[in-house]
Amino acid sequence: MRAPQKDRLLLLLGVLVLAGCGGKQDTLHPASKQEHAISELWWVMLTGAAIGFGVVVFLLLLGWLRRNRPNLPFGLGERAAAGVVVGMGVAVPIVVLSLLFVWSDVYVIKTTEPPRASSTSLTVEVIGHQWFWEIRYPDAGAVTANELHIPVHTRVNVVGTTADVIHSFWVPELNRKIDLIPGRKNRVLLDADRTGTFLGQCAEFCGLQHAHMAVLVFVQTKRAFRAWLANMARPARPPTTPEERQGLRVFLDAACSGCHQIRGTDAHGQVGPDLTHLATRTSLAAGAIPEEDLGRWIRDPQHFKPGNKMPSLPLPESDFRALDAYLESLK
Repeated sequence: MRAPQKDRLLLLLGVLVLAGCGGKQDTLHPASKQEHAISELWWVMLTGAAIGFGVVVFLLLLGWLRRNRPNLPFGLGERAAAGVVVGMGVAVPIVVLSLLFVWSDVYVIKTTEPPRASSTSLTVEVIGHQWFWEIRYPDAGAVTANELHIPVHTRVNVVGTTADVIHSFWVPELNRKIDLIPGRKNRVLLDADRTGTFLGQCAEFCGLQHAHMAVLVFVQTKRAFRAWLANMARPARPPTTPEERQGLRVFLDAACSGCHQIRGTDAHGQVGPDLTHLATRTSLAAGAIPEEDLGRWIRDPQHFKPGNKMPSLPLPESDFRALDAYLESLK
């Protein structure tokens, strides 16, 4: 093989090996009882598939030996060979597939079935948009975006729907995925058994920026979660400096207030994410950029996420600085 062809082959093999290694999502490191069941099913199915593959390879090898080495001392007679084929080619697959069916139906499906509201301690509403996640805590009156906070060792009923096209909510380390369908509500149980940050993703193609529609799930201690939720339920604090007050005026006078809501102000837009506590988030644009790039984002959002519904505004640089200062104060 010539060197360029060999290099291309090695590059292709590397891409195939590393194709599933990006990001932080990992279905084989579960952080909940439900995902443990899904992970165990995967290992059981892998074992069953390995047994089936081994049977096929054995039968192929046996057929090759009988055809090409008929005089080998360990050759089988016609009746014995037929018994092996029937036993390993029919009986073993039936037994393996039946066991896999029972395992998946009785154990996994019953473990991951949608929760009843009466069996959970907290309900969270997740609404998919092109291309961000609206997250509501109806009992507390709190609203945020793209970052879902839940307490550890708590059964959380996530109710999912969509404001536009079909989306799919999936946090691989916590549970199965659910489709978010217009006019319908689907549910999934999140019951994390350890604290940490877990990356979720829209798993249904929903348009140009589908790949940039991530959600972060923060599993916190119960005390930390209560403090976070209490802060999220409050209206935005009033601006305290002249620059922040100018930034609020810019926000209300420009197109910002027509698309975004800031509770405690006259901004009641419903097109984009709620910004009441924007500065508490770790990222912007559903994980597309870090929060510290807020100034660059409001100046040219189409550069970072082409096709999103936020326009570039022709504002003076002083207004951009004031708007940035005000938004950074929303904690």
